[in-house]
Order: sequence, then structure tokens, then C-alpha cells
Amino acid sequence: MLKIESLNTYYGDSHILRGVDVQLPASTSLGLLGRNGMGKTTLIRSLMGYVRPASGQVLFEGRNVTGWVPEKMARLGIGYVPEGRGIFPNLSVRENLVMSERAGPDGRRDWTFDRVMSTFPRLSERLSHGGQQLSGGEQQMLSIGRALMTNPRLMILDEATEGLAPLVVAEIWRVIAQIRATGISTLIVDRDWRKVLGHTDQAVVMEKGRIVLASDSAGMLAEPGPVAALLGV
Repeated sequence: MLKIESLNTYYGDSHILRGVDVQLPASTSLGLLGRNGMGKTTLIRSLMGYVRPASGQVLFEGRNVTGWVPEKMARLGIGYVPEGRGIFPNLSVRENLVMSERAGPDGRRDWTFDRVMSTFPRLSERLSHGGQQLSGGEQQMLSIGRALMTNPRLMILDEATEGLAPLVVAEIWRVIAQIRATGISTLIVDRDWRKVLGHTDQAVVMEKGRIVLASDSAGMLAEPGPVAALLGV
């Protein structure tokens, strides 16, 4: 579904991504691991069109989409849950969800408003609340629910559990497992590398803008030494 080839991205004179290669087959889940500042978010922003790579290419289902603007990437069927959540604070919970509601690229409407409500019961109790009135955990639920309302074929979750209470974190991972079980491809970034490996098929580790380790997630969990050494844990 997604193939990134020899991607190089700069911020000014700073060379951030250095020849990155990543593949994500359809209906699979990929974990993107690495310490802070190693290029994970830059990789996501480069493939989503927020940052234009200097060289290399991004392929989605065989189509070269390198440098496409974010709204065009979204129309391909990519749901993005950014670090920081990115909800509209002046819109109500209902408005945040309904404004993004649409069929997927293949016409499917598996994720309806009612299904999102059943997935996140806490949001159903706060439909008239403004986005700024929600707790951090509720905002994250709203961000994920809003992405699901686009009926994506690929979900990208960047630090979906950062700064949340343990009970909310457990709820977010439950939903991620549910999303994965529906056949939606997922790309997951999170600091809890063991959880990431437990909820993905494959994983890669980034260091200084390069992929330095790539393997199946189960294998990394079974022999965690190399991953732990690269992550400094």
C-alpha cells in the first residue's frame, strides 16, 4: 500500500531524513520507533505532504504521490492523527466529527457517527462540549474518531498516548487494536515500544534520520536487546 524509497528531507540546511526506505503492505500494521529527534515525525510529515522531500519518492498503491499536499493525501484514504491532536477547539464534539464525515475512496462507510459513538462512549456524553472543554484523553479520542469518520484505508497515529492517564492509555490501545482488526492499515509512533510491537506486524527503528533496524514485531519482542539498545532503555 505504502512505499517510501530513498527519502531525503531537509529543514533549511539540516539534513533530517537520510535515504529512508519503508514499506507497508495493505491490511498490515507498522511500528515506527526511535528516540526523540531521530526523524519519525519528519518522516510522517514528509509522506503526508506537510514537508516536501528533497529527493526520493512516496508511492501509494503504486502511484507516485511525492510532495502532494495534505488534502490530496487525505483523499487517497489516509487518516492522520497528529502529535498534539489537532482538533478544532471552537467546534463542538459533534461538529468536529460531522465535518469530517465522508465515504472512503472505495465508497465504503463502515465508520459512521453511531459507530464512533459506540467506540468512544465518553464522547457521546460530551457532544455539545467545545473541543477546548475536553480533557487531554477526550481530545485524543476525538482526534482518532474524526480520522475514522473519513473511512480511511491507512491510519497514521503519531504519539497517540503521549501525556495521557494510564486508564485512558489502555483505552486508546484497545481502540488501536480494534482498528487493526478491521483491516485498516496502521502506522504507529509511540514511546511505549513494547506496546507498539504488541500491536504491529512489522517495525522499524530510526536513528539520526536513517532506518537502522527493521524486522517483524514479534521477533523484536522475543529478542528485545537490539531495540532496547537503540532506544536507550
